[in-house]
Amino acid sequence: MRIHVVNPNTTRSMTLKIGAAAKAAASPGVEVTAVNPDFGPPSIEGYFDEAFSVPGLIEEIGKAGDADAFVVACFDDTGLDAARCATEAPVIGIGEAAFHLASLIAAKFSVVTTLSRSIAPIEHNLAKYGLSVRCARVRAAEVPVLALEEPGSGARRIIEREIERALAEDGAEAIVLGCAGMTDLARDLERKAGVPVLDGVACAVSLAESLVRLRLRTSKRRTYAPPLAKPYAGEFKRFSPK
Repeated sequence: MRIHVVNPNTTRSMTLKIGAAAKAAASPGVEVTAVNPDFGPPSIEGYFDEAFSVPGLIEEIGKAGDADAFVVACFDDTGLDAARCATEAPVIGIGEAAFHLASLIAAKFSVVTTLSRSIAPIEHNLAKYGLSVRCARVRAAEVPVLALEEPGSGARRIIEREIERALAEDGAEAIVLGCAGMTDLARDLERKAGVPVLDGVACAVSLAESLVRLRLRTSKRRTYAPPLAKPYAGEFKRFSPK
């Protein structure tokens, strides 16, 4: 089994961290690869960055057409629906995966993400997935994504304090980390918080494995049908569906 993890931003250090977390979560014998596009934004913080990251994501999926499953390693589930149109293999977003697994182990969970501009996209996805009622609150630690890559930034402690507030004020019984760049913090934060702390990368890899083992693939009836063949213009010509 091969699971291909795509970080839709271009920050290689984050991709390496995501890849390590994905491999740690995978079962023995499962091959995990982690990549990022070579064009697009260095981080995805809000709708504008998201729009410019989707072409690179789709291109990376196209390069690995023989993978058994794909993981989109951006917590906003950037380009997830488009990615499901691009392949018959299962495609799992780390946000959707973490929300579903959190709902299986806690009556209420809170999300701790990076910046306030990410709150609305996350809330939108929770509503889309039918899980808004299970989420106590989406919180922002006001830590830029790239600060997670900077030693000495204090990001870990800031996130830790936001988790403490979520437990004290929200009635949360579990915490979902709202950024792929937080993946290496999950176990340490869980020990300090005393409640389950879910990393979407690990959740998505586990769900991807399950779908492959059950021989379940993305439905191509209507919503996720392949794109219709047509010529795209200008810089997007190379993305024209065949």
